[in-house]
Amino acid sequence: MAYDFFSLENLTALITLTAMELVLGIDNIVFIAVVTSRLPANRQSSARRTGLALALVFRIALLSLLFAMTHFTKPLVTIAGNSFSVRDVILILGGLFLIAKATHEIHAKLEGVKEEKDKKAKAISSFSGAIIQIAIIDIVFSLDSIITAIGMARHIGVMILAVILAVIFMMFFSGIVSAFIERHPTIKMLALSFLLLVGVALVADGFGKHIERGYIYFAMGFSVFVEWLNIKANARR
Repeated sequence: MAYDFFSLENLTALITLTAMELVLGIDNIVFIAVVTSRLPANRQSSARRTGLALALVFRIALLSLLFAMTHFTKPLVTIAGNSFSVRDVILILGGLFLIAKATHEIHAKLEGVKEEKDKKAKAISSFSGAIIQIAIIDIVFSLDSIITAIGMARHIGVMILAVILAVIFMMFFSGIVSAFIERHPTIKMLALSFLLLVGVALVADGFGKHIERGYIYFAMGFSVFVEWLNIKANARR
């Protein structure tokens, strides 16, 4: 069992998912910064970590529930001669959600649409109020990453560990990660393109057309390598 968990495929999925969780969680980090900024300085760090810890519990519960439902493979409905199970429906809906989410975000980036998250985070002066809002918003923002985890990894332990590592990084290094993405906005665009890729793979799986995850990992790895070259070239200039 341990051998299976530490296989090359699982380790690749773990690294990839953790990185994507961090990049896709930048919006969440920005929102958390706005919420906690209304608290006394000496309580901001505590509120951020407590809220994220609470959100982590809900993330794992939601991830486990969706993953369990993907094992319901008994035919549920037949359309045009094709049978669809609960698993197929979840994969198709999840894939369409990722495609819609990525398309909307890419459109906003290209058109320069500015999201006014600070309007959503109205005056929150209480410590408990900040924690509750951080937890709720984290769950909403994490839907795409949870569905992405189900689409990319096969082992529930890998998914949960990736979520835990990402949240721990957000707790302690949110400022550094946010600053890096701010300096290199193409990283966020790259992550959104990965969402499109995973979304298409999920929809294909839902229709019985499986795409080997190794192909997806290779495409992502090659894209990251090219982006790294671009960053190094820009730094030289």
